[in-house]
Amino acid sequence: MLRSLIPTRRRFPGTFSRLDRDLETYWDPFDRFLKQEDWDLIPQPMVPCVNIAETDEMFEVTAELPGMEAKDVTVEFQDGALWISGEKKEEVEEKGRMYHRIESTYGKFNRRIDMPSVVKDTEIDAKFENGILKILVPKSEAMKPKLIKVKAN
Repeated sequence: MLRSLIPTRRRFPGTFSRLDRDLETYWDPFDRFLKQEDWDLIPQPMVPCVNIAETDEMFEVTAELPGMEAKDVTVEFQDGALWISGEKKEEVEEKGRMYHRIESTYGKFNRRIDMPSVVKDTEIDAKFENGILKILVPKSEAMKPKLIKVKAN
């Protein structure tokens, strides 16, 4: 897998240099480690997907938080950054049900989104609906585009 990221020169069929053998030996353990079935055994942290859009008036931050409620999420603006944090609690396992695969992520999370220094931090608005957190961050007047008239001579 990683071996495919290293550019190689074309060789005539049948040639096999000592360097090729050494690289083969070196990359083999990494390839075995990075196979998909091995990654399934490693628990993945809870990291919500975030989209950031910009208009002339504001920044719009959207975070996907399926299975969560507004009470589970905290939004703060501190030191020029927007902080989204919370915890998605793991569902209680039911008796008589055996899971073969669980791909849902659970646990605490923190996301930091650096914002330009010229935003109106006192007017930030956050709404949570159907597992989607939408945060509106208005721009200050200094950041909004200004139209400059062009004069003819």
